[in-house]
Amino acid sequence: MPDKHISTQFDSELTSVSSQVLEMGGLVESQIRQAIYALSQFNLDAAQAVSTHEARVNAMEIEIDHALSSIIARRQPTARDLRLLIAISKTTANLERVGDEAEKIARMVRSIIESGSPRSLPSLELRVAADMASGLLNKALDAFARLDVNAAVTILKEDDLIDEEFDGFVRKLITYMMEDPRMISPSLDLLFLAKAIERIGDHAKNIAEFIIYVVKGEDVRHTSMEKIEAVIK
Repeated sequence: MPDKHISTQFDSELTSVSSQVLEMGGLVESQIRQAIYALSQFNLDAAQAVSTHEARVNAMEIEIDHALSSIIARRQPTARDLRLLIAISKTTANLERVGDEAEKIARMVRSIIESGSPRSLPSLELRVAADMASGLLNKALDAFARLDVNAAVTILKEDDLIDEEFDGFVRKLITYMMEDPRMISPSLDLLFLAKAIERIGDHAKNIAEFIIYVVKGEDVRHTSMEKIEAVIK
């Protein structure tokens, strides 16, 4: 009976900290939505609103880390439970960095607006890529909640599409700057913005890799897709 009681408490603590991660993910997703709206409408108010969640996101990262440290110290988990706690810690760090990227997007949008030439910039492709990255993060959080390795593999594949969008946009932007040197400065802002979007996709990919680590006990970072698919079979 005592062992069952301890196990029940441990499960409750794991559920609680996992819920905190998902709450933090929701805040970060809100930041991304605001950043994408600011980009699509070149809206200064929306760009400034992105920072409203920043302090809470940062605070939640610290709160979750403290909770994890307490659980590890008191419960001394092993095997899958320990992998889950490690994955939660790494997922939290990635979410905080996604928030930083959203903040960066908002900052670049403000810079473009202040340059006085936002409407002449080729930003449509970026809006598409931003929606892709936001959707990928949403899928990663959903897969994390369910520890769904098949969904995680799909996310890894979809991140490659965002990388392709980024590479194509960079080529187009370079051509654009060569044709109109006056747009070099705002175009560089757009380039940094594109990189921030690409990084959001990378963080979603990282979360997907942690899901596979928890469920299968295999670290699939820097691993080919063929090997990853072999791991989950």
